[in-house]
Amino acid sequence: MKPPTEYTMPSRLAEVYKAHPAYLHHNHLDFESLREVPESHAWPPLDDYPSRDSYGAESVPVIDLADPNSVKLVGYACKTWGVFQVTNHSISMRLLDNIESEGQRLFSLPRQQKLKAARLPDGISGYGVARISSFFPKLMWSEGFTIVGSPAEHARQLWPQDFSSFCDAMEEYEKEMKQFAGRLLWLILSSLGINKEDIKWAGPTGDFGDAGAVLQLNSYPACPEPNRAMGLAAHTDSTLLTVLYQNSTSGLQVLRDGVEWVTVTPIKGALVINVGDLLHILSNGRYPSILHRAVVNATHHRLSIAYLYGPPMNVQISPLSKLVDPSHPPLYRPVTWSEYLDAKAQHFNKALSSVRLCTPLNGFVDMNNNNSVKVG
Repeated sequence: MKPPTEYTMPSRLAEVYKAHPAYLHHNHLDFESLREVPESHAWPPLDDYPSRDSYGAESVPVIDLADPNSVKLVGYACKTWGVFQVTNHSISMRLLDNIESEGQRLFSLPRQQKLKAARLPDGISGYGVARISSFFPKLMWSEGFTIVGSPAEHARQLWPQDFSSFCDAMEEYEKEMKQFAGRLLWLILSSLGINKEDIKWAGPTGDFGDAGAVLQLNSYPACPEPNRAMGLAAHTDSTLLTVLYQNSTSGLQVLRDGVEWVTVTPIKGALVINVGDLLHILSNGRYPSILHRAVVNATHHRLSIAYLYGPPMNVQISPLSKLVDPSHPPLYRPVTWSEYLDAKAQHFNKALSSVRLCTPLNGFVDMNNNNSVKVG
């Protein structure tokens, strides 16, 4: 296991979170002991849009990254769905199985033991409920563990004598994910006609070496009344892209064309990729960030591992110059990741609208205008 090191990203994130603390640490439930959904977690009927499983041509795209046409396929998926699954992605099943096993080991700990690693209201890393909970009147049927930088400090609280295997697994996963996310981002940018000369912050070798990331483990216990609960409420990600491993239990749904929720069917060994808000800005609205949520079920526990990938914290993200012309004026003002996280903490799913520009052609423009969800 590597020794803890200093990270500039955690310190910058800490400034955002200290400005917008989330006082949610007292709402942890012992989910396994409950036989009904308590009022604090009882959501109104989820009838905002109909839901369906994906099928045939109307399913979330699945792309083999070994396909010679992968760049074109990725671009089409980003433009039409904002989400897709990938196979032949180079992340080994050994590592995926290991990260899943360590995640299950964490969430199976007694509640009081997990609370020893609780995330502070103005903190970044540790055990806790979703920070977006503060935007909703009801709480969610889930628990999470966030890692930014080294996981060692919180892992020691969970397993004083046996924390190294968890740390080793998380650090290996983060290393492999950072390399993979960089390669995938170039596939996406290439589909827009963007090359290394156009992205100065990619670094001298173009490997996005200074990119930032957050690793988020989410647990969705089996729920006695799944129709009255919500695992994770609808939101977009404040990232360039998110890489999600969800294994074999379904629950992830994406809002398709603003009219229906479509389940992202699990495929063994596949990774789910979704466009984040910053990539939406970078692409000048061509690639929409996808509104998504997690629902729960009555019989199966679900674990997901999300790698939230973003630019260096001090780099300003704005529509790429190659994607701007008199017919396609810039839709968004420049914003750093830390500034955008601050906007997200204040405006949640309206954060993109808060950084959009007023163009002389058609007034206020926000091509991602599906980012709304009704909450009773």
